[in-house]
Amino acid sequence: MSACFSGNGGLGRMNILASADRLNQVADRVVDYTFGMDLTWDWPGGVAFYGVSRAYEATGDKTYLERMIRWVDEYIEVGLPGWTVNTCAMGHMLLTLYEETKDQKYLDIILSKIDYLENRALRFGDRVLQHTVSSKNDFPEQCWADTLFMAAYFMLRVGVKLNEKRLIHDGLHQFLWHINYLQDEDNGLWYHGYTHVHQNHMSGIHWARANAWAAYTMSRAAGEVPEGYLYPPMMHIWSSLRDQLAALKKLQKDDGLWGTVLDCPDAYGEVSATAGIAAAMVQQGNPLHTKYVQKALDGVLANIADNGRVRNVSGGTAVMNDVDAYLQIDRKWAQGWGQGLALALLSSVIQRAAKRNEAAAAGPAEEEAASATE
Repeated sequence: MSACFSGNGGLGRMNILASADRLNQVADRVVDYTFGMDLTWDWPGGVAFYGVSRAYEATGDKTYLERMIRWVDEYIEVGLPGWTVNTCAMGHMLLTLYEETKDQKYLDIILSKIDYLENRALRFGDRVLQHTVSSKNDFPEQCWADTLFMAAYFMLRVGVKLNEKRLIHDGLHQFLWHINYLQDEDNGLWYHGYTHVHQNHMSGIHWARANAWAAYTMSRAAGEVPEGYLYPPMMHIWSSLRDQLAALKKLQKDDGLWGTVLDCPDAYGEVSATAGIAAAMVQQGNPLHTKYVQKALDGVLANIADNGRVRNVSGGTAVMNDVDAYLQIDRKWAQGWGQGLALALLSSVIQRAAKRNEAAAAGPAEEEAASATE
């Protein structure tokens, strides 16, 4: 059945037309395909299984939880890798497993990742986490938007869960400096990376997925930190996200996607970035973003195959030398980050629908109250 549902960031209703049954069915197919992928304990799996954990939260499907537990327990048995900033992305799923099972082994791994980020991860400048993908010094004193998802948002979530203020402060500190280093103040868009050594943005490209990492994690941080207004960096997040989404909505393509290089008209539409950006808009709840979310949702759904494979997702992408190099990144294969970000969008939409339906069933007063707090 189709349902109009509404989300609200304190600004009014966001009404999106969607089939709740279809969204649940599509999410189920995406989850199933994701478990069939040959993922490892690294950032592609971290984003993919974050998406599965969001789907579990949105649908309550216990089979998702059971499959995550089996996957993680088998990996623990064969042995976990060493930590990098990017492998810390796997901590997102572990948080869900710990919340649901209270199994100490999951918390121990979470805390091990936190210990790495606090005490051993490479930092530069004012304690800014350096982008790392291995035990080597891969990108000396470089700041990438990816780190917000892999580490900063993870630290925030752990800090909120365990009521550890130092982790909340450190996570927000990372957001503050990533905003300062990566957001283009002239147009609101985010650059892919920054080098502190040369103090520039290298090729200076406004890459779509970098913008998705930023928008999605900022929107989640803004909604998940209790009494966020008491943390000065949160003011930067709110303003940064506002200006970024204002810029992004102007660059959406007719098919609902955002180009892999945002301000290049010839750039191909990229689905993982589109899903992340649209999920951020859902989370923020500005009703004037409704039409952009609707187009993006339709565009993402059109790119999910019957078997749950998310199509037109760009491959792994370093900070490339020029626009042409970004446009040559292939989009042929399924990628963990494509599966995960698509699930993040579907889950956000499903949760909004469920909340509105519950409020509507309870009566007009409850529906109005839900509108005011979503």
